[in-house]
Amino acid sequence: MIESTITAKGQTTVPAQIRAQLGASAGTRLVWHALPDGTVLVRAKTRSILDMAGRLKAPKGRHVPVEAMNAWR
Repeated sequence: MIESTITAKGQTTVPAQIRAQLGASAGTRLVWHALPDGTVLVRAKTRSILDMAGRLKAPKGRHVPVEAMNAWR
């Protein structure tokens, strides 16, 4: 188990081994979640949703016109 200490200013250092596993570097944003059972989950935001662009392909022959998508208007 890897540990770190919280300073009087509420700061801590993410251990080098953890940073390496996450691919985190200076400026990486961390997202903190406190779960009801007392567990704390920390995620590194190392990717943007824009990194997903182009990963999904539309099935052939199943294109939907914009008018059909906006049927409620």
